[in-house]
Amino acid sequence: MTAKTIKAPFLSSLTITVIALLGCSNESPTKETAAIPTPRQEETTGPSAPQSNKPSDTLLADASDPDRAQPQPSGGSAAGDCFWPRFHGPDGRNLSSDAGLMKQWPEGGPPTAWKTQGIGMGYASITIADGRIYTDGNIGDKTVVTALDMDGRIIWQTETGPAWTKSYEGTRGTPTFDTGRVYHESPLGDVVCLDAKTGKKVWGLNILDEFGGKNIQWALAESVLIDGDRLICCPGGPDASVVALDKQTGKTVWKAKSTGDVASYGSPALAECQGIRIIMTMNAKAMIGVNADTGDLLWRHDHETQYDVNAMMPLYHDGHVFISTGYGSGSELLRIQVDGKKAAVEQVWQSKDLDNQHGGVVLVDGFLYGAAHNSKKWICLDWKTGKQMFAERGVGMGSLTYADGMLYTMSERRDIGLVAATPAAHQVISEFKLPSGGEGPTWAHPVVCGGRLYIRHGDWLYTYDVRAEK
Repeated sequence: MTAKTIKAPFLSSLTITVIALLGCSNESPTKETAAIPTPRQEETTGPSAPQSNKPSDTLLADASDPDRAQPQPSGGSAAGDCFWPRFHGPDGRNLSSDAGLMKQWPEGGPPTAWKTQGIGMGYASITIADGRIYTDGNIGDKTVVTALDMDGRIIWQTETGPAWTKSYEGTRGTPTFDTGRVYHESPLGDVVCLDAKTGKKVWGLNILDEFGGKNIQWALAESVLIDGDRLICCPGGPDASVVALDKQTGKTVWKAKSTGDVASYGSPALAECQGIRIIMTMNAKAMIGVNADTGDLLWRHDHETQYDVNAMMPLYHDGHVFISTGYGSGSELLRIQVDGKKAAVEQVWQSKDLDNQHGGVVLVDGFLYGAAHNSKKWICLDWKTGKQMFAERGVGMGSLTYADGMLYTMSERRDIGLVAATPAAHQVISEFKLPSGGEGPTWAHPVVCGGRLYIRHGDWLYTYDVRAEK
């Protein structure tokens, strides 16, 4: 393939959820503690400016293209210091460390920093590291990973394989950044490692072909996990439930035995409990746990739902795991029981009040916040007991993120809300409507990092300044 200019058609895509924390006990769940760095995580290195001799498998964006919306000047901010290297942030909890943000937006919403078109159609969220933003989308009939600078200018675009063009066409999984490289899994199972500086492909393979997996109704939506020198992904099928690949080469390190289930739409989470490092994920019929060091299958916990849409990344805290699924299936809190090198889970409570489809759930100060699929309401549950604290319409069912005491909620129809993260009530303090340029529902999870709110809708990425005035 030769370098070329692209004009991205509008398409459609999807992104899903997950969360992980460290630390473990067999006591009852307690108030959430501060984030602890994920084990085996290596220090990142900063890529330099893009080279002038672009690799032949990289597509070059043309800033002079009149059909491409040009980013507006940012005016300079802390955005360049932002670090959000994977789906739901550094520790996978979807809790931003930003402070000094607005507690109320001006009428019409926070000021626009910039907006950019040309990232392709997709539901993937964004990754930010070393002064660059990464995402992916359908451009023509190809899956394309895009790198942008912090002012929204496209630096490189690399085709990674065929595009998903069936129901809800577009990409799903968010790129993962680690030590100067970007890792991505396409809806068709193409896993690639790209040089973060140039976009050049280092290695690639198709995990469905490699491990005998079968694609699912709305295609794979996994955001891969980097655990030290390993890449974790979940092909499902008859050969393996979860696999670890050498992140430098793509070679298989271990594969966990099959549970007889195909994959679903979630992403893997990593936790440590009483000396065992555990990878947890949801497949089509269950939530499973795998020893992160050996690949031994630790447990399979049934959790079935309509259409096999288990889309949440398991949320770990204090020796317990929270999972939730839409279509009325609801939520569960499970306690991990460790016996030597073995582990199992048992149910602590179950709730039908919160049946989160794929918009994500966050845990803040001992309370869970997320949108319910059946009721279309925003729900708060007590982490310890599962008791419902409120159920409110808000901006409408959708996805969320958290920063500086506030929930940033987004409906599937472009409505953005600012809500105080308190179990007392769900009060929308401010709201605005995203521009109508993008196609499809607004499913990509929002990100708050470096004083900016990032929202992806189809082929567009919108960026807002949410810093409070000094």
